[in-house]
Parts: sequence; C-alpha cells; structure tokens
Amino acid sequence: MNDIKAFYHGTDYHSPERKIGCLTRLFPSVSFYLKNFLVVWKASSEAKRGTYNSKSWHDSSAAVVRILEETGCRFDITGIEHFMGLDRPCVFIGNHMSTLETFVLPSLIMPHVFDLTYVIKRSLVDYPVFGNVVKTRDPVVVDRVNPRDDLKVVMEEGTRRLEQGRSLVIFPQHTRTVEFDTRQFNSIGIKLAKKANALVVPIALLTWAWSAGKKIKDFGPIIPGRTIHFAFGEPFEVTGKGQEEQQRVVDFIQQHLAEWNKQFAKQ
Repeated sequence: MNDIKAFYHGTDYHSPERKIGCLTRLFPSVSFYLKNFLVVWKASSEAKRGTYNSKSWHDSSAAVVRILEETGCRFDITGIEHFMGLDRPCVFIGNHMSTLETFVLPSLIMPHVFDLTYVIKRSLVDYPVFGNVVKTRDPVVVDRVNPRDDLKVVMEEGTRRLEQGRSLVIFPQHTRTVEFDTRQFNSIGIKLAKKANALVVPIALLTWAWSAGKKIKDFGPIIPGRTIHFAFGEPFEVTGKGQEEQQRVVDFIQQHLAEWNKQFAKQ
C-alpha cells in the first residue's frame, strides 16, 4: 500500500527485554524528554524546509516508541490485523489518555494505510516547534469551544480527507483523562464514518506511563512501571443511526480498560 516499513513484525507487538542504564532508571523523565526533544526538533526543522512527509512522520513516531522503551517502558499492542489490507480509509476512534498516543499511533497504523491524519484541537497547531510538524499532516482542526461548529468542521473537512483516501484518528473526549467517562465520549467519529461511508476501527488504550504534568499537561512524569497498552478492534460499517455502533466502541474500550487495570492490580 505504501513504502513505509513497520518497526514490528506480525499483528501484535510486545516490547523486548532491554538493559536500562543506571542514570535512566534513576531519572526516566529527564532521559525521555531530552531524547524526545531532539526527535521533535529534527522533525520541526524538516517541516520548515518542506521535506517532512508521511514516511518522516512514521519514522519520528517509531523513534518515540524506541525512546520510551530505552527509558524502561513496555508496550503491549494487539489487533493490528484488523486494519491490515483494508480497501478503503478508516476512522480510528479511541479514548484519549495522554500525549503518548498522539506521538505513537502513526508508527502503528501508517504501514498499513494509504495515509493518515488526526482530528486535533487548534492549540496543537499553534504549539511551539511541534506545531510545525502538525501543520504538515493537514489535520482537521477544531476549536473545542462550540460543539456545533466542531461537528460541522469534522463533517466537511473529515469527509474530504477520507475521500482523498486518508484515514483519520479521532478522540471524541473533550480532554485527556485517565478515567474513561462515557458521558464525555461523543459520537462525532461515528457520524463522520456514516457520512463518508468509511469503516470504523475502535481503539482502546492505556497510556498512563506518560502521565499528565501539574503545571504543563504535556510534560508529566514518565512512569516505566506502567505497561503501555493499545488494542485495535475489528472494523465495521455504520448502518443504522449510529447508537449501536457508538456503544460498540464504548464497550470495546471499557472491556479492555477493565482487563488491563485488573492485570496491573495483580502486579
């Protein structure tokens, strides 16, 4: 489908054992942010020169996975087979927990789709350094102020991206949170998929290893003891009004979160 090669093999990925240096074990957050800043700075420089493309984005994302693993974090990823070899673009709908998924998902998805972009809030476009990278991906940008305006933008711009053959990642929650509140998880992704006749691929994720910061939410402590989980569900079409399909995504996320939290409690 494209010339992007995945860093993983097969349909699941589980981080291998790595030897972690003494200083990194003592200061995982410092180690991660120093290395990650270099990745973002390099990507931003390429974006300014107009040389940052889809493969570059994938490679940057894969580099972040490697840096997290070098810090001591472990990934557990399942369900990749569900979007391999699909003949049309998808709307990936998932819960939103931390900054981590924004960085990591491109490296998981892009080897198997024509192209990919996000539905994002406007503040990411205006972000120093990182905003240069975001703009190259031609995202669908919402203000998160007026839900009706956001719906209109997503329906129009999202449909246009999908018609171009580009898959979309959308986090329907109002904000990132460790607790999954179904009341804050709207059906905008389901509505978009129905209008554009696109497939829906549910994503459940537990990415609390990159926790939220107290003063700046994007720069919280890295906690290697918390396994990073991603699970992709089977793709499906939206055939009715969307209520059943919305509940299907919600159930998928809740079931996986319950299972992962139970595993963590046993550690």
